[in-house]
Amino acid sequence: MKKIIIAIDGYSACGKSTTAREVAKELNYRYIDSGAMYRTVTLYFLDHHVSLTNPKEIEKALSEIHITFVINSKGASETFLNGINIESAIRKMRISEHVSLVSAMREVRLAMVKQQRKLGKERGIVMDGRDIGTVVFPEADLKIFLTADMLVRAFRRQKELLERNDLVDIDEIVDNLTKRDQIDSSRKESPLVKADAAISIDTTHITIDEQVDEVIRLSLTKMIPALKR
Repeated sequence: MKKIIIAIDGYSACGKSTTAREVAKELNYRYIDSGAMYRTVTLYFLDHHVSLTNPKEIEKALSEIHITFVINSKGASETFLNGINIESAIRKMRISEHVSLVSAMREVRLAMVKQQRKLGKERGIVMDGRDIGTVVFPEADLKIFLTADMLVRAFRRQKELLERNDLVDIDEIVDNLTKRDQIDSSRKESPLVKADAAISIDTTHITIDEQVDEVIRLSLTKMIPALKR
């Protein structure tokens, strides 16, 4: 079977990362979490007090950021910044509150897209984000767009945070998701939109296993042309 590029886009807390990770594992593909990359940049900017209105500071900071993904002993991908594991740090609400503003910046997006395209050169990858099927890999063989009810998304995000010992009120999470949707969908650089030919999947009433099964089924139709008949 030929190796393909699978692009999974959509809103926060719709199951993009979990689905992409599991699909990659099932297909023995490489998983790339583009959202983790933007969260990493956000973490670096916050920790180093980088001014978002100072182009020179931003350019210097981006030149000092080296992001890698390492598979841990449990088979899960973890994000490293300049050789340090920051997987837990980038999932905090503190990062969620700033990541949309940072990721909307032209300099940041250009730098990350360049790294993402380099990672995907050999195909056989699953990448999730907000502009994977529209900007990073417009030639992707399979494009998926995930959506879900806002309250369902909020409860999912709250559960994720609780698993990391980060207790956040549900109203605060709804407010954060609403603001992120607005920023992501209206930003000038690579806005969150459904790519042409992308297949929509509403995850409100389906499990992660069902999401994964559907994406794998769709993937096989691209990997084995005969299945299209």
